[in-house]
Order: sequence, then structure tokens, then C-alpha cells
Amino acid sequence: MTIVHFWVKTLRYPTEFTNPPLRLPSMPSLTHMFSVFRGRFSVVRKCLSKASKKEVAVKFVNKKMQKKDQVAHEADILRHVQHPQLVALLGTYESPKAYMLVLELVEDGRLLDYLVAHDELMEEKVAFFIKDTLEALQHLHTCRVAHLDLKPENLLVDLHAPAPCVKLSDLGDAVHVSGHRYVHLLLGNPEFAAPELIQGTPVSLSTDVWSVGVLAYVMLSGVSPFLDESLEETCVNICRLDFCFPEEYFSGVSQAAKDFIVSTLHQDPRKRPSSATCLQHPWVSAHSGDYSKTPLDTVRLAAFIDRRKQLHDVRPVTNVKGLVGVVVCVLKQKEICLTNVHAALFHSVKVNRKSSQISFVFTYIQIWHIRFHIYNAG
Repeated sequence: MTIVHFWVKTLRYPTEFTNPPLRLPSMPSLTHMFSVFRGRFSVVRKCLSKASKKEVAVKFVNKKMQKKDQVAHEADILRHVQHPQLVALLGTYESPKAYMLVLELVEDGRLLDYLVAHDELMEEKVAFFIKDTLEALQHLHTCRVAHLDLKPENLLVDLHAPAPCVKLSDLGDAVHVSGHRYVHLLLGNPEFAAPELIQGTPVSLSTDVWSVGVLAYVMLSGVSPFLDESLEETCVNICRLDFCFPEEYFSGVSQAAKDFIVSTLHQDPRKRPSSATCLQHPWVSAHSGDYSKTPLDTVRLAAFIDRRKQLHDVRPVTNVKGLVGVVVCVLKQKEICLTNVHAALFHSVKVNRKSSQISFVFTYIQIWHIRFHIYNAG
């Protein structure tokens, strides 16, 4: 019989930044225009600032779902990692029900929506935008900051720059990883998550590199490499590195593109290339002359986008009890520390002796640091 004991305490983010107190003046005079995006604990709205007469994006974070120091953490990182390819923080405010981050408005929307809006999508264009994403990541990683939530919803496209470019958004899960063995539990859907986010082992800058590989796979094929019928099965596929390049999806994709994806999807984070090394890969650096000339299937990519819009992490948070998550941890040690768990109510714990895996089914309530100890009895 396997017994699991839990200890719960509040979370403290590791950071080497000097965290000044988050000063949140009263809400500025804003005209709310429409909602742009709904996340797990926030909604982003396009607003017009009556003072500056400028349109901005305002992230409203529900006070019941996140604490002030968590919002301060995101604001602090945004201030320290300013870059043209990162959505800029313009100010922080407070209302009776929400904390607000006033952000640069990127009007052209999400990258994948932009890609499917064109009649013809070529592999070379995908390589261009993967390179753009890696350049933004390289700046973050130079600051020793890991994004930890790299997914299609957080890749925006700016068409007003001299050339179209990617802008990374939503640094709510980002952490400074230098000198810390930080364990960051997966939140939301696992499709783009590295094994260490699922297994409860320390994250690193290369955690983001895994996500870039999955993004490249999706953009080129329109399908998700590890997706299965349930969250648990998807997590197991990720941990086992169970993926392939089906001919029906990759017949028109170059070998260089597949080689790039394989290089990023190592189970061992230490064996993954850095973002800087990825930028030197022939497929990304434009040194490859063998980009496929076959147009990619945007119909599959459009279907992928529609499916993602139905997931919990991009739908309005209207009923906390309706948000259920599943975590699969491979038991490689007797004690595992998990942080950033949006849970206080565990519904069930399943242990698979043959695969040495444990699954948690829980309801998202609040951010906790959870420590559990596993041992065999009887």
C-alpha cells in the first residue's frame, strides 16, 4: 500500500531582483472597450486612457484568486526585462476587486491567428517566427529569467514594426532561476510543458526551449505532438518522450525542421540546447537552403486554434469548482516539493506501481507550496 502525506504552506517566489513594494494607486480613468483574452485568474481588456488618449491593454487580476505579492512579482520582472519583443509594462493600479497591470497594446493579435489568416503558409515563414521567439527568449535568459508558460496564447505578432515580429506576453509564471533549484508545477493544459514541470523536478532556462520545439511542431503540422485523450495520458506521453513525425502531417516538411525539433525535445534539461545555441541551428539561422517549398496545411492549424480556445486556461473563470487539474509525477525520489499548485482541494490520488507514477486530481483554489512524502507500508 502506498501512503501519501501532504504538507501545505504559502508560496514564496525565488528572485534575485530587489522587490520594491508594489504601489498601487487608485484606478485611472479608463474607457473599457472589449475583452482581448481571458486567463485562469485574470482578464485582459483593451482600454482607452482618458488622460493620455492612448489605447492600452489592461490585465485585471482577481483579488480573490491571486495575492498582491504575486502581482508584484510579475510587475517586477516586467520592469527588469524590458525589450522590444516583450510586451511592456506601463503602470500598476488597484480597484476594489482587482489588481491592474497596464500593458502595451499589441493590436495585431496572436501569432497563430496571423499565420492561418494567410492563404499560403510556408516553412520558411515558420522558421522566421521561431527565430523571433528565440531572440525574445534569449533576452529573458540573459537576464536569467525563465518564462515557464510559453504557449501559442502568449505569442503575439506586431505588424507595425519594420518587419513583422513576435512579442512575448504573460510573465505571470516567470522566475529568476539563477542559484535556485526551483520546482514549478504545471498550471493549466500540459501540451507545451516540459517533463520537469510535470514531474515536479527543478526547472531551468532550457524548460522554455522544450516549449519552442513543441511550438515549431504545431506550426509546421497543425497537430500537437504529445496530445492524448486525457490530461494524464498527455502527461505520460511528455514524460516518456512519446512522439513521432507522421507522414500525413510532415510529408512536406524538411529534414532540417525535424532535426531542430528533435534537438529541443530532450527529457534531460541539461541535454537541451540553450536559446542562443538554437539560434545557430541551420533551420533557424537561415543558413539552410533546403526549406520545403510545399505549402503547410493551415486548415489543421485553424482547427488546433479552435480547440485551444475551448480549454480551461483560456476561458472565463466563472466557477472555481469547475476548474479541475491533473498532475502526473514520476516517483524518482521519496520526497518531492511542488510549488505554484493552484489547489487546496484534492479529489483523488492514483498510484500506478508498474510505471511508478502518481496522479493528482484537484480543484484550483489558491497558490500553495505543497510537499508530499511517499513511502510503502504493508
